[in-house]
Amino acid sequence: MSTVIHHRGIKIVTLANEERIVDHCRKGDIAIVREAAGWWTYFVGADGKTDGYDAPFDSYDKALWTAKAAAEFSAE
Repeated sequence: MSTVIHHRGIKIVTLANEERIVDHCRKGDIAIVREAAGWWTYFVGADGKTDGYDAPFDSYDKALWTAKAAAEFSAE
């Protein structure tokens, strides 16, 4: 089951295994997804298109801190 937090008006969604970004996120949201290589942070744009960093983070905390920093930047 996904979890949602709001930071500076931005929704940050951590997806559980097998959940899809398109089912839980909208434009402007940030998704955190665990995959085999680590924790990925994705930014959701128009039509559900996503953009993210070139490499995953090695922990959930690092991915979340990055998502919160991005939310801070977006809120300005």
